[in-house]
Amino acid sequence: MRAVWRITGVGVMLAVLSSLGQARAARPSRETVIDVMQRVVRFKQVALSPDGSRVAWVETVADPQGLSPDKPRIQMMERAAPEAAPRRITAASDGVLPDERELAWSPDGRQLAFLSDAEKKGQAQLYVVDVTSGQARKLTSLSGMVSQPQWSPDGRSIALLVMEGTLDAKGPVGPAPRETGVVQESHVSKRLAVVNVAEGKLRVVSPADLFIYEYAWSPEGKRFAVTAAPPPGDANWWVAQLYLVAADTGVARVLHKPTFQVAEPTWSPDGKEVAFLEGLMSDEGINGGDVFIVPARGGKARSVTQGLEASAAHLHWQEPGRLVFSAVVGGEAAVSAVDPRGGTVSVLWRGVDRISDGSKNVGLSLSRDGAMSAVVRESFFQPPEVHVGPIGEWKALSRRNVEVKSPAGSARSLTWKSDGWEIQGWLLAPPLVPAGTRAPMVTVVHGGPAGVFTQGFHVQPLLLASQGYYVFMPNPRGSFGRGAAFVEANRKDFGHGDLRDILAGVDAVLASELVDGERLGIMGWSYGGFMTMWAVTQTRRFGAAVAGAGISNWQSYYGTNLIDMWMVPYFGASVYDAPELYARSSPMNFIQQVRTPTLVVHGERDAEIPASQGREFFKGLKAQGVKTQFVVYEDEGHGLRMPAHQRDRLRRTAEWFDTHLAPVAAPKVTAPTR
Repeated sequence: MRAVWRITGVGVMLAVLSSLGQARAARPSRETVIDVMQRVVRFKQVALSPDGSRVAWVETVADPQGLSPDKPRIQMMERAAPEAAPRRITAASDGVLPDERELAWSPDGRQLAFLSDAEKKGQAQLYVVDVTSGQARKLTSLSGMVSQPQWSPDGRSIALLVMEGTLDAKGPVGPAPRETGVVQESHVSKRLAVVNVAEGKLRVVSPADLFIYEYAWSPEGKRFAVTAAPPPGDANWWVAQLYLVAADTGVARVLHKPTFQVAEPTWSPDGKEVAFLEGLMSDEGINGGDVFIVPARGGKARSVTQGLEASAAHLHWQEPGRLVFSAVVGGEAAVSAVDPRGGTVSVLWRGVDRISDGSKNVGLSLSRDGAMSAVVRESFFQPPEVHVGPIGEWKALSRRNVEVKSPAGSARSLTWKSDGWEIQGWLLAPPLVPAGTRAPMVTVVHGGPAGVFTQGFHVQPLLLASQGYYVFMPNPRGSFGRGAAFVEANRKDFGHGDLRDILAGVDAVLASELVDGERLGIMGWSYGGFMTMWAVTQTRRFGAAVAGAGISNWQSYYGTNLIDMWMVPYFGASVYDAPELYARSSPMNFIQQVRTPTLVVHGERDAEIPASQGREFFKGLKAQGVKTQFVVYEDEGHGLRMPAHQRDRLRRTAEWFDTHLAPVAAPKVTAPTR
């Protein structure tokens, strides 16, 4: 479906939500809430200059017609002049809006490197802009994918990752290339290259038999620490190792082979050690684990956060005795520091608001001396804005969403016990529950499974809350935030222990809130889509379900997705070696037990979870006479990029719950005792 929505009078809509935020009495129309939410400016990256004087960020610009994905553009501000308007940084001529992203400050803070397709749509090139004059200069003329620019310590070169000759590789979450003819596994490598800033000459450094995921310059600029694996890239991230690559010869040697996944290579200031994250991670780029350190000359890696009941996400080695890391603790964000020599961890800040450097996890951008930091800060009630200041003393710098108010009522963190584990989750309340009534509730299951719900200006939960629903967002076993043992607790047990955790959480909510236990829904995307499919085969407590990009059959899924390596750490073996493990968690093997009306949605070209998984579940539901609908969004991958498709999914989801969780006659009730 390709609906086109022409939006006029956005100021009126903002005023509607603003008045709602004050009065909390009236229910805004579904379309009004979606209109406003789709125009919330999102921040993809924030970067503080090394001296802390300037902040640059990448923000999204919505297509007013909803026919193309949001485009990122670059803005910059002086920290000392917060009242000034941000200045756009671009390689384009006036009036042109290219795709521009991926910022990197020069060591002296006078230049900003970034990627732009200003010259040719869809083909990014590396540019450098003098931030005083605003003049941008193109450094590369590549054909293929380009990503992750980083300046050398001396400021003379910029490294970047290149995949020459291919533009159709959109990564695991983007639309998969169509396969016709003789289908063969791609062996295109993502290689490390270095560009001389003065001359614009490019030199490929890393060997062709390594696919590079992340990298970091050594302090003296002669080596790189990289996470890498043999091609094909998207599938092999789960077996990546930590390497050292010589900047002059490109010779690579293995520095560390992890038990599970490895991420965030970070050098010590003296270049003698490399820090990194290691842990069970289900998604590339969504980091969580313990902090490890390994000697650069080689040797055994050691954990400096062993037993920490948190999941570290991003690293900044500021000085010899101070390694700063951001983390998820429970369902909250935190910034901590650890002494690499003794392993003593100190919490620098912890709060309910989500802070990030624009990535999907918690994070921050630090000045060279660590005195200043920049973050994107948001919560259920605060739309995202760029903030700057010392750690924990941030003040808003951007004002992109100041007129947008949350349409939800209130939120609280709650904990409960399940199988001996302490589980945490978030409960978002509607603005108003009429006296003498109970409201319906939708449980939203996060993806991963190694994901986590933290506070944020999340569109779907806020929309549902605005329409009179409680929204329950649990973090069951397998989630980040409680340490390594908790993340690993659902290995070889998908759907079993984690569903018990979720159902116990539902019981905890029913015992303390004005929730109608006869009007419960469940939904999720990716692993959350699987859990939705699984839940309706195991219990009839839910009166409606929406399964997005879910896995219905682990046996057929293993052989049809393009990232099958991620399952081996979780199941302990391939489907060919342990079919019984996969079978016991496959919703299709229990399809005859389903009675819950279920909406199934999927992207047409999803490489992570093929749309055939949704179709298989849909056909099974139809065979049982269960009310269902199957919606496939054209040319979409694992995440929906097109605003029209996003809008349709939001609307369709809310309508599905409205239809199947309609109010039922109930006696008057009084508020429960908390």
